[in-house]
Amino acid sequence: MGRKPGYIFTNKRHSNRAIMSTILGIISSLSLAAVIYLSSVQAGAIPGGYGITGFLVAVFSVTGLILGIVTAVEKDRYKLFPCLGILFNVIALLGIGLVVYVGMYL
Repeated sequence: MGRKPGYIFTNKRHSNRAIMSTILGIISSLSLAAVIYLSSVQAGAIPGGYGITGFLVAVFSVTGLILGIVTAVEKDRYKLFPCLGILFNVIALLGIGLVVYVGMYL
């Protein structure tokens, strides 16, 4: 009777890998958005560094996606950061795939 209703005590924690997955996804998404914006401002005449940035976006996104999936299946972990990490990394991978597709066919 002395316990307040609504409090649930649990051993769940946020995983460091899930937080890293989210950070990698945010970095990848923002970097890809910046590269797309800067290349559109320059009317398609882009330096080679933008291509390297696109490659790093793909590497970071795949790494973040793997980390997000691995931590999403762990027990006794909160699911917020793994889901956010998976979401941001999939968005970045779809974005880089769209850039490659448009570059090949248009």
